Amino acid sequence: MFALMLLLASSGLFAQALYDAFIRAVTTDDVSAVRAMLARGMDPNTVDPNGEPVLVVAARAGWEPTLDALLAAGAKVDAANPFGDRPIMVAALSGHLAIVQKLFRRGAALDRPGWTPLIYAATNGNDEVVRYLLDAGATIDAAAPNGTTALMMAVRGGHAATVDLLLGRGADINHRNDSGATALSWARREGFEAIEATLRRRGAKG
Repeated sequence: MFALMLLLASSGLFAQALYDAFIRAVTTDDVSAVRAMLARGMDPNTVDPNGEPVLVVAARAGWEPTLDALLAAGAKVDAANPFGDRPIMVAALSGHLAIVQKLFRRGAALDRPGWTPLIYAATNGNDEVVRYLLDAGATIDAAAPNGTTALMMAVRGGHAATVDLLLGRGADINHRNDSGATALSWARREGFEAIEATLRRRGAKG
């Protein structure tokens, strides 16, 4: 019995060591180690100690080789972290266009209830990603749970070029979120005079 307990304990320690090594390999883009451990049976849908699927970790960091290895091993393209963020969303937020493209081609959803890749891309003024997502069919006025749109987040961040891009593609300039705020009211509140002028010139009311 003691020998069996020792064996089980040793097995648990080995599994923990393997897990720790895998998480470390993903976070450092050590693709050789990632591939080797996946080949030994490591689950490509493993989550880190914070509950983040490793594909989310790789997408946020921009680790293309590791992302490719995980996808090839069967990682779920739309796996979500505890906050509901998915790989394509964090890649869009970080401005990793190539990864956004790769995930979309693999079937990642552009629109779903809640925050969207487009809203995340606009938040940080990642115009190449915004343009790609719109060309791919993302809904321009999709709203977050609080009613906020990509245009509003672009205004909030002071990203004038992103505001111009979204308006040029037909974003609803007078959309109100659940608190009654508009893109114009946010531009005024933040003191973004040039953006406020652009919005007024394009027909913003209020």
